[in-house]
Amino acid sequence: MAPGAPRTRDVAVLRMKQIALDNQSRMIRRLRAKLATERRESAATKEGLETKISSLERDVQIQRCDNLSLRNTVNLCHKDIDRHISQLVEAKKELKTNQVALEASHKTIAGLTDIGLCMSKKIERMKAKKQQARENHMEFHHKFQDRIQMVEDTIQEQHLIIEALLEEKANLLQTTQGLQEDNSLLLHR
Repeated sequence: MAPGAPRTRDVAVLRMKQIALDNQSRMIRRLRAKLATERRESAATKEGLETKISSLERDVQIQRCDNLSLRNTVNLCHKDIDRHISQLVEAKKELKTNQVALEASHKTIAGLTDIGLCMSKKIERMKAKKQQARENHMEFHHKFQDRIQMVEDTIQEQHLIIEALLEEKANLLQTTQGLQEDNSLLLHR
């Protein structure tokens, strides 16, 4: 029995070594598989990052083009603003002329006191419209000054200011035309 014992022990030792080698082989296969997976993931991540970098480079290029376009737009807006300012100055002169004409009409209407109660109501309405036109003019003047300051601050506000000024101009012209029509109606009666 003694001679078999060392053999059994040697077989057991060999068996243990074989099991350890098998475990190491499995561990190596798992680590290689994991390494391959991580390499694939790393390659995919690298590819994604390269795609992202090229996309960002395209975005930067587009942004540069947009900046150039914005500069051109700003220059055009400045030219438009200058043109609109000169138009507004002309409109202000027209408004002053219209106001002088309205004042002359008012004096003429005031001289016709024998027309009666109906004409007095019309004169009161005309005075109210005249006052409103003066207030609108002052409001227009203040808004115009404020908007000129705002134009220097931001380009986008320039468009809004120009649109608002044009609308106000149209309103003033409509008011002036309305007053002139009322004056004409009053003069014809």
